[in-house]
Amino acid sequence: MDQYSDPLGMLVKAVAFAADKHRNQRRKDAEASPYINHPIGLANVLANEGSVTDVAVLCAAVLHDTIEDTETTSEELTATFGSRITAIVLDVTDDKSLEKHVRKQRQIEHAPHISKEAKLVKLADKICNLRDILASPPSDWSPERKQGYFDWAAKVVAGVRGVHPELEAAFDRLLARHAELR
Repeated sequence: MDQYSDPLGMLVKAVAFAADKHRNQRRKDAEASPYINHPIGLANVLANEGSVTDVAVLCAAVLHDTIEDTETTSEELTATFGSRITAIVLDVTDDKSLEKHVRKQRQIEHAPHISKEAKLVKLADKICNLRDILASPPSDWSPERKQGYFDWAAKVVAGVRGVHPELEAAFDRLLARHAELR
């Protein structure tokens, strides 16, 4: 049992909050799908493929890009969702003031040191991103850029291994599928 008296209510609150924050954002896929599909996808992977029931992890999955990609502050998340959820979100948030190559390297270096809960969110994020690239990659991505993303994601996931063998196996299947398609 977690600290939340109404876990379902908390999760729905997180989905509504993320939907509002991401309301004008689109994914980079060919269809420019609504951005909110991505964080909901993470929670779906965790809950329905990984049998994760910790509401803080599921809420953090839904909220994982709010600080990084919207005007949301950590103070706002803490006031709305508490310190535990905010800590998980902060563990997976990139510092957008840094150059992209630096942020990507920091994810690799930081992954082994984040909380177990954040590792679950990070793993689900990489699973969802690989699935999206396989199914509907950004139209301007070359085969080399796709390969680069898969290679980098594998390095990040190497740092979270041991957190959830079944989800790690799902990630590995995506790597194998991509290799088959090359």
